[in-house]
Amino acid sequence: MKLMSNHIKLIWEFRGPNALRTAEHHIIHLKEYIVIEKLSLNETEIQQFSEFQVMASMLVTEEEMPKVRAALKPNKGQLIKNK
Repeated sequence: MKLMSNHIKLIWEFRGPNALRTAEHHIIHLKEYIVIEKLSLNETEIQQFSEFQVMASMLVTEEEMPKVRAALKPNKGQLIKNK
């Protein structure tokens, strides 16, 4: 039986009147990076908390996280445990 690795949600926070447009543009670049680097997962999302606070995120495997974190410098990360 193959054990599944944990996933890490890497998060970029954007604030201000252009936060949503900036996050949407950032997601474009995250998707390009996923293809170029042939990452295992292809999951990105935008969450809007208010007119002036938006979060862009991508899911990576625990093994890929150090390389992606060093290259893309997210504001924070969140561990997603697999069962």
